[in-house]
Amino acid sequence: MYYNYIKALHLIFVITWFAGLFYIPRLFIYHIEAQEKESPDKEILSRQLKIMSQRLWYIITWPSAILSTVFALWLLLIMPSWIEQAWMHVKLGFVVLLFAYHFKTHLMFRELQQDKFRYSSSFMRIWNEGATVVLFAVTFLVILKNAFNWIFGLVGMVVLVLLLMLGIRLYKRFRERRPDA
Repeated sequence: MYYNYIKALHLIFVITWFAGLFYIPRLFIYHIEAQEKESPDKEILSRQLKIMSQRLWYIITWPSAILSTVFALWLLLIMPSWIEQAWMHVKLGFVVLLFAYHFKTHLMFRELQQDKFRYSSSFMRIWNEGATVVLFAVTFLVILKNAFNWIFGLVGMVVLVLLLMLGIRLYKRFRERRPDA
């Protein structure tokens, strides 16, 4: 009876979680690149980007991760037979990867909040695509379930990663030619 409500809430919080995971590395990129500015622009931008990152991370991303997990567990309680299906095992593997990505992003967030800059903006552009790969994999797994052709899916994931990397390289060349971009 309430299954569809729980499923809708799970999906809403998955979407907002991914929104946070997609946007926070962009803020990291801007924060890192702000360090190349002259004073007082550098300090003003850094302060503002720290506030924006903090609000995004603690008000949207973390709560969404927790709530999507709560509703996912609730769905598994309602539909315990899913846990026996191969597609769900693979999906849960990707969810573990997503949490690893989330926790590593949290460490990066904490370092930037303390003005520790260990990563380049180019690295962050690549890092930004990690959540995209997981999103594609999980979406196809959930929609196709057992009909999913594993070899086709694996090849598709490799192609996706290659296309993302190509896009990042092309954008880097574009930015090098146009410094105002």
